Order: sequence, then C-alpha cells, then structure tokens
Amino acid sequence: MKITIRVDASYAMGHGHVMRCLTLAEAFRKRGAQVVFVCREHEGHLCGRIEERGFSTFRLPKINIQCNDRSSYAAWIGASWQEDFEQTRAAIQATGQRSDWLVADHYGLDERWESSLRSCVARIMVIDDLADRVHDCDLLLDQNLVAQMQHRYASKVPLSCALLLGPEYALLQPLYAELHDRVLPREGPIRRILIYFGGADSTNMTGRSLAAFIHLNRPDITVDVVFAADSPHATNIHKQVAGHSNIHIHSNLPSLAPLMAKADLAIGAGGATSWERLCLGLPSLVVTLAENQRPVAQYLHESGLIHWIGDEGQVDQQAIAATLVRVLSMNSLIDWSQQCSRICNGQGASLTINAMEIASDNMAGAGPCAANAPQS
Repeated sequence: MKITIRVDASYAMGHGHVMRCLTLAEAFRKRGAQVVFVCREHEGHLCGRIEERGFSTFRLPKINIQCNDRSSYAAWIGASWQEDFEQTRAAIQATGQRSDWLVADHYGLDERWESSLRSCVARIMVIDDLADRVHDCDLLLDQNLVAQMQHRYASKVPLSCALLLGPEYALLQPLYAELHDRVLPREGPIRRILIYFGGADSTNMTGRSLAAFIHLNRPDITVDVVFAADSPHATNIHKQVAGHSNIHIHSNLPSLAPLMAKADLAIGAGGATSWERLCLGLPSLVVTLAENQRPVAQYLHESGLIHWIGDEGQVDQQAIAATLVRVLSMNSLIDWSQQCSRICNGQGASLTINAMEIASDNMAGAGPCAANAPQS
C-alpha cells in the first residue's frame, strides 16, 4: 500500500494530530506499506520529528496567518483550502503514483478539499473529533466518547462511508497496548502525580498546576512534569521547581507511557492524551484547553472516568489546589482506575488498519494522479 497523510502541528493546534498519525504510519510500515506525510511548517510544526521516525515529509510553506481564534479552524490550514489542495496534489504527484489511501487529520479541511483530491487517490480516510462539517470519504475515524456518538455523522458522510467510532479505535503507540494488562489498578494513597498539558499549553496551565501542588506542601508526593523544551514557559517552570527535589522535569519524550504507568494521578488537558491515560487506568484531573475538548470532557466526567475541573479560562491555581486536596484525601483510587482501564485497550491502530485493508480488497491498481481543478 501507498499511504499519504495530510496532517499539521503547531502551537495553536497542538501536537496530538501528528502523534496519532505517526502511530498509524508506524503500524502501516510494519505491514510493508509506504507512507509519506504532507505537513505545513507552522510555528511549532513537527516535521523534524516525523523525519526522524524515517518518513518522507513534503513540507508546505509557512504562511503568516494568525490562528488566535481557536474556533476558526479554517485558519489553521495556513492557506486557502484551494491552495492546500494544489500543494497536496503536487506532493502526491511527486511520488509518481496514486495513493491507495489519503488520510486527512485536520480540522480545517472538508468535503471540498477531499472531493478535489479524489482523482489522486483510491480511498480517503478522515480522522475527526468534531462532527461539525461534511466529508467526502470512504472511512471516518472518531476515537472520542461523547453522547449520541452513533448519530454524530448522520448526513455528514456518504452513505457508503464506514465509521470507526469510539476509544476502541484510539490511535495509541504500541507500548500502551503492551502495558494495558500489566499496569496494576491504583491502590492506597497517591504517591506520584504526572502533569502534562500537551504541545499547545499557551496559557501555561502547567505552571498553574505546579503552583497549586507546591502550595499544598506535600514533599511526600513525587511529581513528573512534561512539556516541550522550546515552550515559551520553560524558563518560568524551571524557576518554579527550583529547590523542590520531589519535582522532576521531562521534555521531548518519545512516549508518556512509562511515566503514566508509574503515576497514581494525572493533571492534564483533554484531547488525545485522555485515551492514553484511560488505557493505563490512570485517574485524571482535566482542564480543557479548547472548545472541541469540552463535550468529551463533560461526558467522561459524567461517566465517572475523569474529574473535569473546568475550562482553562475559568480554572485558577486555587481551583486546582482545592480539587487536589479532595482527591488526595481519598483512601483508594482502585475503583476509578479499574473503570478507566476498561474503556480502551490500546489496539486501535491495528483495528483501523484492518478496516482499511478490508476496504482496499477491491481497489483498482495505482496509476498517475490526475489534475482536477478544485470546485468552489
């Protein structure tokens, strides 16, 4: 198989989209597929990390478009959808063959872009979390757990489109599946906490969470805090933890799984990391950083799977500290931990590829990429 993946990372949109696509790409490579990425060089892109993993990456030029409005997902493309279509088509043409699958994981792309690329690819898979726009695709994956999940994409995809819905299909690194049955449920008092707010912690929830923990004066609890080495808040965080020997800083880790396996409690954002924590049975305090994280966090909170403190614009140091005090007073987290681990087993990438291979059984042979003009 020849797979093309169109995905971006940036300080505005975070790193989760690229990381889950890398998981899918590596699983495909193990089955002998050829995978190439198409990514735009936004501020905070991960093209270098993708290339370090051994994947060819077509880098689209950076456009100076501000993405301060997180609800304006079209701006996240960094160009018009027509420009992005033309650049993506050129990247596919440069390979000399049609792609068997085009995987699109981008909130700014919709059916116009997908339909325009139909002549370049045999099949299209969309990875989505929003269910807020129409797609032209053969397969759609939404790994979230929200109310009315089975009806979210009614009238938003073709009738022939297969849907892969829920955490069963969460694209997690293989290590999570390996650890799922080995990590014991959390028992007894909390002795280790993990703080991680992803690659788009623009409001420094990491610093707020650290301040809340330090205020509690609990030297008996170890804290692992993870953030990007080039984070604009890195200097201040290092100053915060100076003199606290029980707080350890980590940056640019290949996987969070080892730290999650050791932790008794996590403090972090919603998004893709939620499924990693649930897979390893890790109870979590969640602060949502974006609008699209809220419905998932609310459902998980109501289901007893996380404790949702609130949205980052409304959560301060005092709110985090108060929640920590309540959770730290609990005698045991074993029931909470066991409930989490039942939601996701880490096999999502394998299940997804199986579905893609089944859909490809009657696929026509690869040929040259035609040059369709986009429809407005």
